[in-house]
Amino acid sequence: MKKTRVLIVEDSPVVREFLQHIINSDPRLEVAAAVETAEEALGVFEQSAPDVVSMDIRLPGMNGFEATRRIMSENPTPIVVVSASVESDDLKITMNALQAGAVAVVEKPVGSTHADYEFLAQRLCTQLAIMSQVKVVRQRLNGRRYLNLSSARKQTMGEAAIFPQVGAYRVLGIVASTGGPNALVPLLNGLGSSFPLPILLVQHITASFLEGFVSWLDGVCPFSVVIAKDGETPVPGKIYLAPADRHLRILSGCLRVDEGAPVCAQRPSGTVLFQSMARSSGSRSVGVLLTGMGEDGAEGLLELRKAGGYTIAEDESTAVVYGMPGASAKLGAVCESLPLTVIAPRLLQLAAAQKGAY
Repeated sequence: MKKTRVLIVEDSPVVREFLQHIINSDPRLEVAAAVETAEEALGVFEQSAPDVVSMDIRLPGMNGFEATRRIMSENPTPIVVVSASVESDDLKITMNALQAGAVAVVEKPVGSTHADYEFLAQRLCTQLAIMSQVKVVRQRLNGRRYLNLSSARKQTMGEAAIFPQVGAYRVLGIVASTGGPNALVPLLNGLGSSFPLPILLVQHITASFLEGFVSWLDGVCPFSVVIAKDGETPVPGKIYLAPADRHLRILSGCLRVDEGAPVCAQRPSGTVLFQSMARSSGSRSVGVLLTGMGEDGAEGLLELRKAGGYTIAEDESTAVVYGMPGASAKLGAVCESLPLTVIAPRLLQLAAAQKGAY
């Protein structure tokens, strides 16, 4: 079986050797090259021909964010950000790297004598192996994909679309996983600050990076982004993000946060959110399922559609990973599958004339 070739970009000699040992010990992987700087990585890229890149963030010279932009512009390849730091500057760079096209972020494994070593090492290797299969697309240097918007609109906004009564909706739920940060920015900015519905968000992300993700998303979109608290009432102008390792639900107009069993191996789970929307507000709900690996969200989106809610999945033409939206489409859970750039205009149409809070 052909092994997955990994390019390691890590400035610490000790950590670089440590990562080489971990990766070469996994039968699925082999180290194609291990370099100290982003400049070196770009120099050896074609010769090493990696299937996936393990990218540190704080590097001498060009940082991990800029390196990601360059690679995605010149040699599109799945990039996994590997970072141990949760300092604000590093978290900002990490999130910008995700926006620029990196497909995942994982914690850097700790020393082999540490209690979490086996878990973190295995998770890193599994992420590298899985993400190497992601079909990435070339990014412009501003981090945006090439997409013919006018063509996409013609294909997806035709006569077949069925519109509900204007202003009928009260809440929007969004679920994303791999590739989510990169998808959320244009979607949320496309909605604009006057979007009249509260937004509930499940984004699968490593717990230690959640606070940084909230801060980053708050700074790059027109909404106030907060971690959801049990018992609060959602209002327009805010995004309520599921807490780390907690499900997010809505019940009788209030948010509920709990430690229920994982669903689709996820907690928080998009299926749990969508199911609660179906049972709480049914036809007055809109659900959007974005890029992500696996099937989380699909069963919940189906229940939401059966309850009369409007359901949208990201189209395969723009999804970094079509797993979750693809699973929902196969189940018949989707009212429409739309390219990313068309989702916000559709949501604005659905929410038109909506007034007041939830």
